[in-house]
Amino acid sequence: MTALEVKTLGAVLDAGAGYLAARRVEYPRVACELLAARLLGCKRLELATRFPEPLSEEHLAAMRRGVKRVGAGEPVQYVTGETDFMGHVLRTDRRALIPRPETEGLVELVLACDELWTGRPSIVDVGTGSGCIAIALAMARPQALFVAIDPNADSIELAGENAGRFGLEDKIGFACAELPDCVEPETIAAIVANLPYVPTAEYERLPVHIRDHEPRSALDGGPDGLSVIEGVVLDAGMALIPGGRLFLEIGENQGESVKSLLAGSGFADITVSKDLADRDRYAAAVLSG
Repeated sequence: MTALEVKTLGAVLDAGAGYLAARRVEYPRVACELLAARLLGCKRLELATRFPEPLSEEHLAAMRRGVKRVGAGEPVQYVTGETDFMGHVLRTDRRALIPRPETEGLVELVLACDELWTGRPSIVDVGTGSGCIAIALAMARPQALFVAIDPNADSIELAGENAGRFGLEDKIGFACAELPDCVEPETIAAIVANLPYVPTAEYERLPVHIRDHEPRSALDGGPDGLSVIEGVVLDAGMALIPGGRLFLEIGENQGESVKSLLAGSGFADITVSKDLADRDRYAAAVLSG
């Protein structure tokens, strides 16, 4: 990226990908394309038609700055300030965890539960972070009632900003709170949660672009990774109506532990399903009547 003769978009992408690959950045070409698409105001898939296009000195300088930041370990989503989640472009910064493709699978699991979507069900997104889950659900099921909560005020601020992008400020209620603080007992049809589930020892071994940039409170789930999940399961048992549903994203080695936790907390019809990489990733259960 230092050679001044690199002028065309295609050449810049090639040079940038090589720079990032030498620094062991995952998916270096994708990172460069995300930077370029954001810079040029186009979709990533459109870049191929623009490879011969010469870049201005301003664009070249901006690409160099972005590539250097990613090469130093900063997530590309924080550099661009946005990410795509289920077709919705969300603002993304250090206030919250970067939405993952695995969490799209959690949303799809909730949407596929036909029994949930009769009438106007009340849905709570616990630990909303960027707001990605509540926003995706509200866009797909506008007849429902949504509340998104998080104990982190910065995350709630970001989630509210993202909701505003889609005109959902009045559709989703946001609260900086824990579940028992804002929900009356036996009033909620479903709770959806992507909570911290990384065991502390594993957190210390996470890649630098995660460990040194994303909020620890959104990742570190305590010694066994279940500290936060256990509390929310107990709270859900109070907040859900009889027959209410709980949907969780979990760690790949936590399926049996979460099943036992749910069974011991009054839940039935417990299932653990896999993500696209064939790893245990989602737990769903129904509160016994």
